[in-house]
Amino acid sequence: MAIQFILEKSFAFNNRLKTKAWIKQVIAEHGKKCGNISYIFTNDEHVLDVNRQYLGHDYYTDIITFDYSDEDGVGKINGDIFVSVDRIKENAKEFKTSFDNELHRVIIHGVLHLLGFKDHSPKDSKLMRQKENECLELFF
Repeated sequence: MAIQFILEKSFAFNNRLKTKAWIKQVIAEHGKKCGNISYIFTNDEHVLDVNRQYLGHDYYTDIITFDYSDEDGVGKINGDIFVSVDRIKENAKEFKTSFDNELHRVIIHGVLHLLGFKDHSPKDSKLMRQKENECLELFF
């Protein structure tokens, strides 16, 4: 199966092969298989439009994950993940981290959603952040 990176907004995205291998490793470590995952890297306005149209939310966000994973017990995860490169740049500044670190945090955040992790409650958000950090240690 395939992991695709679609760049609607141009930016330097290095280590694509390493990133794909890392994503597959994280998925496998959670007992699942990688299906088809598409990352659409775009801008704030496009992600805002998607947020409004499909989720009924009227605010900017760094990532929106659409889960199309199999429910037939095969354990494959599939989805489309919209990423705002603009938000990643802003968040990297705000959290005083590198663009690459924030990029990979958002990339794996989407995978964690596909694996069933949520971030709506404070408890869920804390677990999500912990999982992101564990995954980032595997990459860097």
